Amino acid sequence: MKKAIVLTADKFEDMEVYVPIFRLMEEGWQVDVAAPKKEEISGENGYSLMPDKTISQVNPDDYDLLIIPGGSPDGAPATVRKIKKAQEITKSFFAKNKPVASICHGPWTLADAGVVKGRHLTSFWHDNVPEDIKKAGGIWEDKEVVVDGNLITSRYPMDLPFFLRELMKILK
Repeated sequence: MKKAIVLTADKFEDMEVYVPIFRLMEEGWQVDVAAPKKEEISGENGYSLMPDKTISQVNPDDYDLLIIPGGSPDGAPATVRKIKKAQEITKSFFAKNKPVASICHGPWTLADAGVVKGRHLTSFWHDNVPEDIKKAGGIWEDKEVVVDGNLITSRYPMDLPFFLRELMKILK
């Protein structure tokens, strides 16, 4: 069974977490959610979930896909990007050329992990996300979805159909 790990925290974007999880589950994937603590976290739109593990417990070698969703600029993405272990997990996926999918403010973690230099990607267009990507050497594009090798990125929840279409292509 293929396994995916979702790195998130409190104040996540509900659709950016749940829609990819449900889509992967439809395809028979096991999807684990990791957060800073193993306690209930809440989405911006009222949904909540109990993480399967903490980010510190994640062994990236146990997973085939990394998903870093977005959320409020002072919520989940701002929390996850500061966690050294989240950056290490991200670096491990890139070092092994495993698929990485990130949407909205999620690419902040990619920039902070130092894995975007010379890579094409997109993100939410405000809150300094494009500027942080560019500072880290990334090539930011304002498109519904950008695929660069093993990396799939999108801008916001309304891009989820395009994001998941491209993710499914890479996974097959």
